[in-house]
Amino acid sequence: MANCNPQKKVLLLCGDFMEDYETMVPFQALQAYGIAVDTICPGKKAGDCCRTVIQDSGAYHGYKTYTEKLGHNFSLNASFEEVDFSKYDGLLLPGGRAPEYLAMNESVLDCVRKFSESGKPIGSICHGHLILAAAGSVRGRKCTALHGLGPVLVDAGAHWIEPETRMDSVADGNLITGVMYRAHPAYIQLFVKALGGKVTGSDKRILFLCGDFMEDYEVTVPFQSLQALGCHVDAVSPEKKTGDICPTAVHEFEGDQTYSEKPGHNFVLTASYEGLDASSYDALVIPGGRAAEYLALDETVVALVKEFMRSTKPVASIGHGQQILAAAGVLKGRKCTAYPTVKLNVVLGGATWLEPDPIDRCYTDENLVTGAAWPGHPQFVSQLMALLGIQVSF
Repeated sequence: MANCNPQKKVLLLCGDFMEDYETMVPFQALQAYGIAVDTICPGKKAGDCCRTVIQDSGAYHGYKTYTEKLGHNFSLNASFEEVDFSKYDGLLLPGGRAPEYLAMNESVLDCVRKFSESGKPIGSICHGHLILAAAGSVRGRKCTALHGLGPVLVDAGAHWIEPETRMDSVADGNLITGVMYRAHPAYIQLFVKALGGKVTGSDKRILFLCGDFMEDYEVTVPFQSLQALGCHVDAVSPEKKTGDICPTAVHEFEGDQTYSEKPGHNFVLTASYEGLDASSYDALVIPGGRAAEYLALDETVVALVKEFMRSTKPVASIGHGQQILAAAGVLKGRKCTAYPTVKLNVVLGGATWLEPDPIDRCYTDENLVTGAAWPGHPQFVSQLMALLGIQVSF
């Protein structure tokens, strides 16, 4: 189980309208690796929420800059006023719009300066660099970011590194900077290395089975978490090819009798479905969301799932993804959990139902890892890592 005995402890500095992926991906990825992560926000306490925003490329619409829409409600697990910064091994600064006002908060700047002066790792991505600049922590340091942040970083005394792609990250001593969330694999990898982490067993090839309106977090968090470990990860979808887009959906409870749905990020596929050689992959991951409803009707998808299960290679499925497992007839005699409303599919599929209580609980049954929903990602990813023989040690 992730985080049973955390080897390191990291602080993640939050604020209202921070970028959705730039908060949740490192938050859950690091926990999956066995690192404890506390989340704080000035003026808020444990249990309070920070709203997030989904920032995406405006190029999809012919715009000159990125688009923005509301994301999730991110729950904090610690209180800013009660935190002892000296007890943490590293600091993370997400981007989004939150850094604009956090950079004017003296308590926040004091926090950043303490980490900077101690030499402990600081990871900052996208607009998070505004806080670094205000704290005087980039002077003489190499930094990269979105091009629009270049002028303010140069004025703050940084050694500006022009990004070649939006997947670029730069490490300069204890400071790790990334362009934006597409840089997460390198960014998180560099941060773990700065913490003293060593990854073994990551020479694996992993396939993600995607579809339109899969759950936003349930594809990107495990996808980038595995990439950051050094795995080769491909994402495919029937009738789509490399570079095509799958729109995602944000699912969340907001006081109604069931979850709400909002548009999520656009997810870029990395491989073509046609001509796929499934035998070249070591594991299969099936995200949840609404995509599973129609993917379960696709005979080629069913055949792909059967091939992985027959080979006893690891298969990890979360949320509504188990609808595909049930349709493929591979749950007979297996123990399985899923999102609670998918219990009918699981039971009718012949599996023994395992109650997801609490909702972040995941289970491993031989080669099969199942989870109920995205809060379970730390366990979900760590249990898949265990099956693949991937370890992070300090």
